[in-house]
Amino acid sequence: MTLLQVMSADNAADVRVRTTDDAVIAAELAEYGITFDHWPVVEDAENVGSDELLAHYESNVAALNESGRYKHIDIARIHPDDSNPEWPQIAKGAREKFLNEHRHAEDEVRFFAAGRGCFYLHLGKEVLATVCEAGDLVSVPAGTLHWFDMGTRPSFIAIRFFEEEDGWIGDFTGDRISEGFPTLDELLTAP
Repeated sequence: MTLLQVMSADNAADVRVRTTDDAVIAAELAEYGITFDHWPVVEDAENVGSDELLAHYESNVAALNESGRYKHIDIARIHPDDSNPEWPQIAKGAREKFLNEHRHAEDEVRFFAAGRGCFYLHLGKEVLATVCEAGDLVSVPAGTLHWFDMGTRPSFIAIRFFEEEDGWIGDFTGDRISEGFPTLDELLTAP
């Protein structure tokens, strides 16, 4: 379920908004210059090759990149692999890489073709936890403080848009704010 939970940056228990209403989510995020949109979902995307998936979304990608701003567009995939005894450690390492607050020199633009993940946007006095699922597109402006949680059992396919080949490089703040907020798994199980 796509979800937005807006909390005080000083106290995660102080929840101002919790909603699954796409219009409310888009409006809340738009106040901060963050784009939230939907594209149609490819059924069984997990079994569709990356080239075929990009071909399917060619018109959406072209419209988003009409200015030619994004020079590197790729697909990131992570799925549980219970047949690999190293999978739990791989998943933990992948997840931990993104759990600390950071920012980027360019916009972070992601379309979730499958699965889910949560962007935590530290915007002044608030943290906006934005759970994205299949069909969700989010564009976070350059310089926005945030962290990302893919959950304890990561599973998603995301089309990523970069201006530069090394566009994901994170500028980590060293702030441990993320430790005081509910995880993706906790957000999804909260009443």
